[in-house]
Amino acid sequence: MDEIALVEVNESYANQIWAFRQEVFEYDAENEDQFAGCMLLDKCQSAEEWIRICNLRKDEQTCEQAGTEVPSHSYLAVRKLDNRVVGIIDLRHHINHPILGTWGGHCGYTVRSSERGNRYAIEMLRLNIENARVLGIDKLLVTCSETNPASEKTILANGGVFENVVEVDGSTMKRYWITV
Repeated sequence: MDEIALVEVNESYANQIWAFRQEVFEYDAENEDQFAGCMLLDKCQSAEEWIRICNLRKDEQTCEQAGTEVPSHSYLAVRKLDNRVVGIIDLRHHINHPILGTWGGHCGYTVRSSERGNRYAIEMLRLNIENARVLGIDKLLVTCSETNPASEKTILANGGVFENVVEVDGSTMKRYWITV
């Protein structure tokens, strides 16, 4: 696996963010969770609009303007070799919310369709655990659909400890805790 870094969403990656979005639409059309960790990227009319929303979400005072009650940071997983965006992951500052505390968890992530199978998700989550430490989060709740073994492997590879299974709108979600 080539080395990656998590970079806060910013304008210098606007074209790549939009290409990432198009690729997810094209290759993951049947996946209802295709934009995990990419809140509203599928609904935005431009990368710049999404970047603006991500910036609003970072602060408790402005996150509601971005459609959420819980502040969070969004990060681009950028391959250092060629500066290519290979994934997107977010980190919610807390999960004191009925949905997040039950099945949403502290973070969601998506790896670019053409970059899957390279273990990027494992490294993205590992790096995001470091981000959580900086924010003072001591335990991360990370969830995955029971039908997503790749995400489950990512969580387990980062020390996830299975807690239980919850039923959500006809889907079964597995809950894992990672000590930061």
